[in-house]
Amino acid sequence: MKKMIAALLLQTTLLITLFVPVTMAQNGNGKQPPMAKKVSHLTEIHGYKLKDDYFWLREKKSPEVIKYLEDENAYTEEMMKHTKELQETLYKEMLGRIKQTDLSVPSRIGEYHYYSRTEEGKQYPYMCRRKAVPEGKEEILLDLNKMAEGHSFMGLGAYAVSNDGNWLAYSTDTTGYRQYVLHVKDLRTGQISSEKIERTGSVVWAGDNRTLFYTTEDAVSKRSDKFWRHVVGSDKNDLIYEEKDELFDVYAGRSLDKKIIALVSRAMTSREYRYLMADNPTGEFKVVLPRRDGHEYDVDHYNGLFYITTNKDAKNFRVVTAPLSDPSEKNWKPFIEHNPKVKIDGLTTFVNHLVVSEKEGGLNYLRVIDMKTKESHRITTDESDYALFPAGNPEFDTTTVRFNYQSMVTPSSVYDYDMNTRKRELLKQQEVLGGYDAKRYESKRIWAVARDGVKVPVSIVHKKGVKFDGRAPLLLYAYGSYGASLSPTFSSSRLSLLDRGAIYALAYIRGGGELGEEWREQGRMMKKLNTFYDFIDCAAYLVKNKYTSSDRLVIQGGSAGGLLMGGVTNMRPDLFKAVVAHVPFVDVMNTMLDASLPLTTSEYIEWGNPNEKAAFDYMIKYSPYDNVTAQKYPAMLVHVSLNDSQVPYWEGAKLVAKLRAKKTDKNPLLLKTNMGAGHGGASGRYDALRETAFTYSFMLWQMGLAK
Repeated sequence: MKKMIAALLLQTTLLITLFVPVTMAQNGNGKQPPMAKKVSHLTEIHGYKLKDDYFWLREKKSPEVIKYLEDENAYTEEMMKHTKELQETLYKEMLGRIKQTDLSVPSRIGEYHYYSRTEEGKQYPYMCRRKAVPEGKEEILLDLNKMAEGHSFMGLGAYAVSNDGNWLAYSTDTTGYRQYVLHVKDLRTGQISSEKIERTGSVVWAGDNRTLFYTTEDAVSKRSDKFWRHVVGSDKNDLIYEEKDELFDVYAGRSLDKKIIALVSRAMTSREYRYLMADNPTGEFKVVLPRRDGHEYDVDHYNGLFYITTNKDAKNFRVVTAPLSDPSEKNWKPFIEHNPKVKIDGLTTFVNHLVVSEKEGGLNYLRVIDMKTKESHRITTDESDYALFPAGNPEFDTTTVRFNYQSMVTPSSVYDYDMNTRKRELLKQQEVLGGYDAKRYESKRIWAVARDGVKVPVSIVHKKGVKFDGRAPLLLYAYGSYGASLSPTFSSSRLSLLDRGAIYALAYIRGGGELGEEWREQGRMMKKLNTFYDFIDCAAYLVKNKYTSSDRLVIQGGSAGGLLMGGVTNMRPDLFKAVVAHVPFVDVMNTMLDASLPLTTSEYIEWGNPNEKAAFDYMIKYSPYDNVTAQKYPAMLVHVSLNDSQVPYWEGAKLVAKLRAKKTDKNPLLLKTNMGAGHGGASGRYDALRETAFTYSFMLWQMGLAK
């Protein structure tokens, strides 16, 4: 129905192709950028006429488009030539801090320890296991380096071993488009089974060690809409469920006790679970709770009961129990009451304990509940600003929970925590080679004040001795969408900025989930402008309080954070020295009016549906591409990827083309397209490090630190 309405409302007229030369202001170094031709394209809707001269850049297979992107890459390369030595210096610095031959912390699953390891000079890890007792020889389950041969990209998606340890289901993407192909390997013989299932998403094993449940995506929209059953070695795939509602995607899951298979339908603000006993793979899935608008819930299975984390009458969620025979609301029993100050992010179940992931005051906590005594306690932390997450916990029958702890000065650390004795064991801390000393750096959390009086948390890290006199360069990063929560994590690469005197700041703006559901609600849909205002106000606060100055302030964001970059740059171009936008979602109106594009329909609940006039009127206010105007802009570096399925390359490319035609300054405007990757950039670890070195060299150039 929505597509029909859109078709009636949306009248698109492609006018005669006409080359219009663009007179460009010459850059400071005398180099002329590529000049994108103009092809008039008009969209009429709700009384608006949206003129788009660069709509033609969407034609990915057009030689003219490819040439334009390559010309932009060549221009960017030329403009950055003076930083070549710096790029190499940065790359060597970053590489020199990494232990190139390394091993992940093994996880016990059944009779084996599973882990990954890297070797110096190899782009990708080896996925391995060895018998736990007695310790056996290493088995290489997947050699991603060998699998990557002949491909410019290699991504590993699903990676699931059957209960008996005999089969491995895994999926790979060789383009960056996040289009995965599912394979099954017999770990006893090393042979690959006959399966080669296209466009797969999540994958789980049933209890019989023969049956797989998996999801597939629609070929056009990339919405995960089908849930299947498959017996290894057969050529039959049974469609169990098809999700018709375009707002929902489907996922396959399995409880930690391995007793329940879950079929999850999930939208931005609504969920619906179906379940099946794992030892009955041919049975019928039953609905736990029918979907309702605005009802978000998760389901865990423990000791014959459902533990339901629900926002029913609890904005920040509460936990109730319900019998499997009838989990309807009339049978709910309270387990954890709602606390408006504490957001419940999820549960992890163990044989005698539950671990609750909580957020309070913008910080993460883990609460351990003894299921025999019902007593609980939080795992303690040593720093006031940190990141804390459950790590790999594949085993149900254990008294230890594994978690990851880090901060902006403490490298990533994996602990095992005994839930009975409360003793912790450090299993591995990320090694930072080259003599890293955390005592040389300082991190803290401050609170900026937004224009409406709301306090916004900001994490800051810098080298000790930096003076807050307004002269220090500063990199400000943020995201602020989907209720996603950022955390003050460690980065060894970031040391290359800090050691040169730069400050790094991370702003937890509204639209994210750092301060609970209300924080999320205050930065989405018809309140989305708060996200942009918060970022601007955080930047202004940092300048006012002399952490930096506008002529030394660089900002960065990616994907929806790239939308943020585009929006705030249009609104306050005078506030920033330079902008780095990675795979930016900036062509908001054109994208959200095209229901055939990946992700569009499922995101109506995040941004609004512009086929509705009220939503259109609001979204057009911040859409970066639609608000480019004739004014001075900061220096800008825009990264896009040709095979990006989440934010198509043309969004950033069109923004740059329009900025070139409109802006009145001579500041650098650079577009860099990865011609063989997707949303996350390069897949090889050395290639990814090269990309970071390139970006940092641009930042340091603009900060005045490119020496």
